Amino acid sequence: MTAISRLDREIDELAAISAHPAPAVTRVLFSAEDIAARQWLMAKAKEAGFFVRSDPAGNLLIRWEGDEPCLPAVATGSHTDAIPNAGKYDGVVGVLGGLEAMRQLKEAGHEPKRSIELIMFTSEEPTRFGIGCLGSRLMAGTTSPDDARTLRDPDGRSLDELREAAGCRGDLGAVKVSSLSYSAFVELHIEQGPLLEAAQLDIGIVEKIAAPSAFRLLLKGSGGHAGAVLMKDRRDAFLAAAEIALLVERAALESGSPDTVGTCGLVEVKPGAINSIPCDVKMEVDFRDTNREARDKALGKIGDGTREICGRRGIEIDWQVINQDPPAICEPTLVALAESKAKAAGFSCQRMISRAYHDSLFMARICPTTMIFIPCYKGYSHRPDEYSSPEAIAKGVAVLKECLKELSVK
Repeated sequence: MTAISRLDREIDELAAISAHPAPAVTRVLFSAEDIAARQWLMAKAKEAGFFVRSDPAGNLLIRWEGDEPCLPAVATGSHTDAIPNAGKYDGVVGVLGGLEAMRQLKEAGHEPKRSIELIMFTSEEPTRFGIGCLGSRLMAGTTSPDDARTLRDPDGRSLDELREAAGCRGDLGAVKVSSLSYSAFVELHIEQGPLLEAAQLDIGIVEKIAAPSAFRLLLKGSGGHAGAVLMKDRRDAFLAAAEIALLVERAALESGSPDTVGTCGLVEVKPGAINSIPCDVKMEVDFRDTNREARDKALGKIGDGTREICGRRGIEIDWQVINQDPPAICEPTLVALAESKAKAAGFSCQRMISRAYHDSLFMARICPTTMIFIPCYKGYSHRPDEYSSPEAIAKGVAVLKECLKELSVK
């Protein structure tokens, strides 16, 4: 069996471990499907001759021991959890592609000086706890064990309860790694945008990763009968939310940075009846940029405008920060290395930024980091028709393999 057909088959096998039927993929953190996918991946890694362990947060670490195991390891990886009704390539290409790169090197007789470690990060997606990249945040120490223990899913279940039920036991404090653990981290990922496909390019080399900020607004107005309360007497929480949503859009458009984006992705209105004035609204906003100064200035305008809107409409507001992370600047020498490997293989490539954020954002706090992007159909992602061709994936794996090969003998 050729390497490309082996990887393509394994992507399909993993996609079949899903709470929803094909072509949709749903694997929420510590669900039955997520646990089954972990077991499947561990079996594949052990079959290839690699050592596998899980940390207390559920990060899977698949290690190929080098000749000098005391040296900081070279790392790659991504995630296999999937939001509801997603596709089969997001994150998976980085995990299974990383495993394939390691297998190809081993089969070719490569002898690494440094260990090579593939990381399957737990909970890259925010589906269960409302915060993304939980595993890599804990590894980098940007989220403390105490803060992680306060997390609850929509059913009120805690991280400790769920991880222990999944067999991930131990002190969460042990998840954090030192800056001496890894010498470099290179993540392979589908672009999740249309630029590479539109330019007919094989490879994107990431130089910067956008700085995400997310916040939750709890708006409290006053309800009443839709026919009995006159417009001038209303304190409609949803109308305040609508104004705030337009304010978010305006702040992004007027930030002065072409990379600022703002999204009001969640709005819950109560009591939720057509003939009742909305009295309570929960809305969650995602706001990001590669330019932290531009992002934070725009966030300040959103804060000022929100207070003005709520004051004018008589709405009480509770502003809760979910996360506010700095951008990551990728290591120039790693960027140059990946670029040189792509060109040496005859692949067309360009340097670019990642507007989506990934576990690499937090691995960059630990060690030099970059990402290798491959094109995906129309930039589609987080949906069942997400697609990257076997040929595109194989090119990404080839570049990753050569990077791991060189970095593991330095």
